[in-house]
Formats: sequence, structure tokens, C-alpha cells
Amino acid sequence: MNETIQKNLEYKKYVIDSKLQYFKPHASKIEKTFAEEISFSLNRNTKFISPKFFYDKKGSDLFEKICTLPEYYPTRTEIRILQNLQDELPSFIDNSYRLVELGSGASVKTRLLLDIFTKSQEKTEYFPIDISEILAESSEQLLQDYDNLHITGIIDTYDGGLEFLKNYDKKNNLIIFLGSSFGNFSHIDGENFLEKINSTMKSGDLFLIGLDLVKDTKILESAYDDSQGITSEFNLNVLSRINDELDADFDLNNFSHYSIYNKDEQRIEMYLKSLVNQSVIISKSNLSLNLKKNELIHTEHSHKYTLDQIKTLLKKTGFNIIHTWLDDDTYFSLTLVSKN
Repeated sequence: MNETIQKNLEYKKYVIDSKLQYFKPHASKIEKTFAEEISFSLNRNTKFISPKFFYDKKGSDLFEKICTLPEYYPTRTEIRILQNLQDELPSFIDNSYRLVELGSGASVKTRLLLDIFTKSQEKTEYFPIDISEILAESSEQLLQDYDNLHITGIIDTYDGGLEFLKNYDKKNNLIIFLGSSFGNFSHIDGENFLEKINSTMKSGDLFLIGLDLVKDTKILESAYDDSQGITSEFNLNVLSRINDELDADFDLNNFSHYSIYNKDEQRIEMYLKSLVNQSVIISKSNLSLNLKKNELIHTEHSHKYTLDQIKTLLKKTGFNIIHTWLDDDTYFSLTLVSKN
């Protein structure tokens, strides 16, 4: 990578060995961004915290637990679809492709795609992009399991990682965005994000996106409010992170997890509910926060889609649909697209 580009993007390069390197923004840049965003989002009449801040180390671990819960259908459903891709996906890619993943997490589903790549390539390149430090840990585990794998990780936001990728080289990429994470975006932000991906792609690049489909309300609400309380712990953990990293004094006992499916908007809405009238200081954001009893802090939307809506959305943002894969219950979809 060009050293001037690396400097301009404020990344520090970490070389672990000949098969693993990763890039990370300088710590001061990350802290400033987190503090500024929290100051902005909580200093409003309708308060919110961006879901991207869920994924510190503990948050990532909790989400991995959520993915194994009986109520949480998206992960196991998407895995079944990916397993069915083993024979079909190779017909769309050749040996020149690199695998790029947005939001890699612990890379569990990634292995199903790496199996395809490593079987047909002498050297497989994998670029995971994730805001969580778990990226470095999971990358080391992957290298133990795949002899011909070479990993360049990017520990940053999606936008930062995509900008990094755009300036990196001319190799063909298969960019994947799994787990229905796209549903976290508002409609406008989602369209902007897809356009960002499109602008990053070269003419030969491909993009594979997972999207959750509209279904029965009970199934949806159970998936985001499980009987074991893991989703609740995951939601509340973002307050612990603010306490630890921004020197705040949130009392987690004064909040509860609250989620509901908004049928008109086709989305799960997740909140933190204040159980009492309370005041909170967030020192590094220079914010004194006053909350009323039952006041809500929005933490996540998870939009659901119909197949027609998916086609319209992808066409609008500059993509050609190559193929869509579904599970037997039509709960979930994986769609492969090219740049228009």
C-alpha cells in the first residue's frame, strides 16, 4: 500500500508475520470520534446511540452468544444458505478474487466462503473490516486452519475500511456483508452506504449481501428479546463501554432493554429505557445528561425487507442482481450483485 495514502488515512500498520498484517486508526482518532458522536447523539430530544458502538470485545462476545440462541434464527438460517453455496458460488468467481468482509466479527460464517476460495487458489487473500479488536484474534485462528491464507485486517468503521480498500490495489474483490447488518441503517443511510460500496467497487468486483425478510411478528420479536436475557445484556453493555472509555457514570441497574417490531416501518426497534429520573455525567464528551423515567434511548433498528423491495433497492443504488439464494422457509436472503 502507498505510504502516503496510509499516512493520510491516519492508519498505523501492524505486521504480525508474513501472513498477517492489519491497519488501525491511531487511538486518539478513535477516542475523539467516539466521544464526539456520543456527545451529539445523547444531547438531543430524541436520544440515540449508534449500534456500531455495541462491538467492543465484550459486546462482540455477547453477540456471538446471541447467534447461538434458539430464538435468533438469522445466523443459523444464513449458514444453511451459505452451505448450499459451496457448489454454486465458484461459477461466479475465479482464482483472481480476494475475499473482503464488512463486519467480520469472529468469522464463523466466513469459513464457509474461505473453504471455497482456498480449495481453488494457491494463495487466498482475505480482508476483514471490523471496528472490534476481535478481528486480530479471529484472524490468527483462521491462519491456523488455512495454510494458504494471507490476511490484511482493517480495524475501523465500514466507511473507513471501504475508503482504505478503494485506494489499495487493482485486484478483484468479492465484498461480503452478512448477518443482515444492513438492516441497522435507516433507508436513506442504507442507500448512501450501498452507493459507497458501489463507488468502491471496480468493474470486475462482486458484492454479496445478506438481508432479513419480513415474517411473523412473534418470530421477529422473540429474536430480539430472548428468554435468557443475552440480548438485554448486549444492549446494556454499550453503557458499560461509555463508562469505561469516556469516563461516564451510567448505573446499569437504572436501565432496561426494550424492543418491539414496528410493522408499518418493517423494523425491529431496540431501546434502553430509563427506569427512574436520573442524571449522568460523561466526562470525555463534556456532557451532563438528564433522563426522565421511561425515557428511551434508541440503540438499533433492524429493517426487514420483501424480495421486491430488495430488487428495487439494489437497482436504485447502481447494482445488477446476478443471483438470489433463499432458505426453505423464506426467512432470509443472500443476493450476489455486480456494479452496474
